Amino acid sequence: MKTEVSVAATFISGLLSSSVSLTGDQLQLFTHSLTDALLEHYRHHWFPHAPCRGSGYRCLRINRKMDPLIGKAASAVGLTQEQLFSSLPIELTLWVDPSEVSYRIGEDGSICSLYKSSVIRPKSASSADTSAHRKEKVKTRRLN
Repeated sequence: MKTEVSVAATFISGLLSSSVSLTGDQLQLFTHSLTDALLEHYRHHWFPHAPCRGSGYRCLRINRKMDPLIGKAASAVGLTQEQLFSSLPIELTLWVDPSEVSYRIGEDGSICSLYKSSVIRPKSASSADTSAHRKEKVKTRRLN
């Protein structure tokens, strides 16, 4: 879980660093705050042998409303909601799942992978399972 959460926090920090003038220390504090918030939030919702389980809970979402976990980390470094909204995509979905982190910008954007573990899954997690997982992500997107 630490790897996936670190990838997600670093991705959001990278988006901020390219558009907001934060010092290196502020950016590091934001990344650390977001990492801690995600680890705590996902603590009882992480199922490595059933990665689809809890996927909606672990989804970070910006859709004209700021995801509260991202907002909390931003307030730790003094970023306002206005600064966040001007720095991050208007619509962003970030899925943080066991062995995979992926994102989509915009409602109709492609799903892009940030991280995918090379761990071989048990037979029950076949390619059909992976396909079902993708379909579940798209379904979650449409419901939000």
